[in-house]
Amino acid sequence: MSATTRPTGATQPENPNDSDSTVRSSSVDHARVVRRLIEEGFNRGDLKVLDEVLDPKYVEHQPVAPGVPPTREAVPAMIRALRTGFPDFHLSIEAIDPVKDRVWLRLRATGTHKGPFMGHPPSGRSMSIDVIDAVRVRDGRIVEHWGVPDHLSLLEQLGL
Repeated sequence: MSATTRPTGATQPENPNDSDSTVRSSSVDHARVVRRLIEEGFNRGDLKVLDEVLDPKYVEHQPVAPGVPPTREAVPAMIRALRTGFPDFHLSIEAIDPVKDRVWLRLRATGTHKGPFMGHPPSGRSMSIDVIDAVRVRDGRIVEHWGVPDHLSLLEQLGL
């Protein structure tokens, strides 16, 4: 594990002798904003947090669903779809690396397919997939997201 890749709950130590301590402090703050979105929004289904962590001009670069614009509206649509299809849906942060205005994440998504998802009826099967995310943060709000979930593994695990 590299010095900048930390497990869930770890934070980057700030070094007052480091000339980049301001950038490092901002980066750690950016990671906190992203953690809130994951923990409160995706893991608890609390959509109120979106008003606090998403910029009004947010752009979603990960395809969501037909008819969902790549704007702020994409995030609650994703959360609702995931939590409907997988009521026990959970994202675990396996690595997080805040670098300047970007936060890079390696996540593990888990859940049990107990509701409709992507047009498919519940299978009752469990899933556990890798997700790679890049998030850009400005002024304490998330302005862009790029996500790469392992859709093939998801479909295989659900028998689709």
